[in-house]
Amino acid sequence: MAEEKRNLLGPYIPEGNFFRETVQQLKLVYNLMLDERVPLLTKVIPVASLAYLLMPIDVIPDFALGLGQLDDLAIVMLGMRFFLEFAPPEVVREHLKRLAERIPWNVKDTPPPSSSAPGDDVVDGDYRENDGSQ
Repeated sequence: MAEEKRNLLGPYIPEGNFFRETVQQLKLVYNLMLDERVPLLTKVIPVASLAYLLMPIDVIPDFALGLGQLDDLAIVMLGMRFFLEFAPPEVVREHLKRLAERIPWNVKDTPPPSSSAPGDDVVDGDYRENDGSQ
């Protein structure tokens, strides 16, 4: 299994695709939210960031920064990052490894199936030299 790495959102196990790694991190957050070993105060972080996203009044008005919805996205990403940082590391690693083992996305590490032993391949054919005239 690949070694754990970190990006803007937090820990992940590389799967070779940004989308798959993001889905892995979202599933990690979901599983950690259901885990009773994660403190309740830590579980408030992603809930608060989603509440900010759904709040009808913007704390940082979109016209003030000129970024539109990017500030809202940044708050949600920071909420995920802080949640994964403040959750107990051993619990995060346990869930992350379980997720990576359960999802068979990484096909590069699995050897191709072989029907015979290496070196037993027989190729049969005819050899004909072509001199260019027909």
